[in-house]
Amino acid sequence: MSARIAVAATAPFGADVLERLADSHEISALLTRPDAPAGRGRKLAAPPAKQVAERLGVPVLQPAKLEPGLDLDAPTVVVVAYGRLVPEALLAERLWLNVHPSLLPRWRGAAPIERALMAGDVETGVTIHRTVEELDAGPIAAQAAFLVEEDDDAGEVYARAAALAADLLEDVLDDPNPDFRPQPEVGVTYARKIEPDDRILDLAKPARELVDTVRALSPHIGARAELEGRSVTVWRARVGENGVFEPLEVQPDGGRRMEYDAWLRGLR
Repeated sequence: MSARIAVAATAPFGADVLERLADSHEISALLTRPDAPAGRGRKLAAPPAKQVAERLGVPVLQPAKLEPGLDLDAPTVVVVAYGRLVPEALLAERLWLNVHPSLLPRWRGAAPIERALMAGDVETGVTIHRTVEELDAGPIAAQAAFLVEEDDDAGEVYARAAALAADLLEDVLDDPNPDFRPQPEVGVTYARKIEPDDRILDLAKPARELVDTVRALSPHIGARAELEGRSVTVWRARVGENGVFEPLEVQPDGGRRMEYDAWLRGLR
C-alpha cells in the first residue's frame, strides 16, 4: 500500500490523528467539511482539521456535496471524525479506512467516547475498518483496547485514542494486502450524538452516573446543572466519601471556570 494517503477529517480528534500521520506519511489532501459559524458571534470558522492541514501545507478540499471524482490524489483515504457518510460511488474509487474510537461493534456512531464514559465502561479502544455505506459496520483491519481510568475525562481518552490510532494505522498502511474480518453480529450498540438534554444533570440520579456524565462532556462541551439556585456548567466532579455527587470545578453563566468551593464563597 502506498505511503501517500489522503485524510478525511473535521473534528479535533481527526485533527490530532492527521497531525500524527503527517509525521510519517505524505498527505496528498485533506477532505473536510465547509467552514461553519461558531462561537457567540457566529462568525465563519475553519474546522480544526483544516487548521492543522493549512499549518502543515496540506491541500484542503471542502465540497458542500460529496460526488465522484474528488481530486484526492492517493489510493487510500483515512477517515477519522469527518462527520459525513461517504456515498458508495466514492467508496468504489479507492480504499477508504475508517478510524473509530471504540471497540466495534460496540458504540457505532457519532459519540463513541462520550457514550462509553456515560455508560461507565472501564475499557475502550480504537478500530480501523473499511468504510462502507452502513454506519461504522465495515470489516475490521486492526483493533486494540486500553483501560479507562476512573477519573479520565473525554479529552484524555480522545488523546490516548489518537495515539493508538496512529500506531494501528502504521501497520495497516504498510501492509500491501491488509486482512479484513467481518464485525461480530452480536454486541452492536449505537453512540447517538450528544443532544442538549444529555447535558442536563438530574441531581436525583446516582452520584456515579452524574460523575460519568461530567467526565464524558469535559473538556469540550460541559454538563449543566442548577446548584444553589443558579445555572452552571460542571467541568469536574467526584463521588464523595458519603456517596454523594461533589462538583469540583464549575463555570457560572457568563463567568469563568473556577473551583467549586471558590464559587460557593463568592455567593456569600
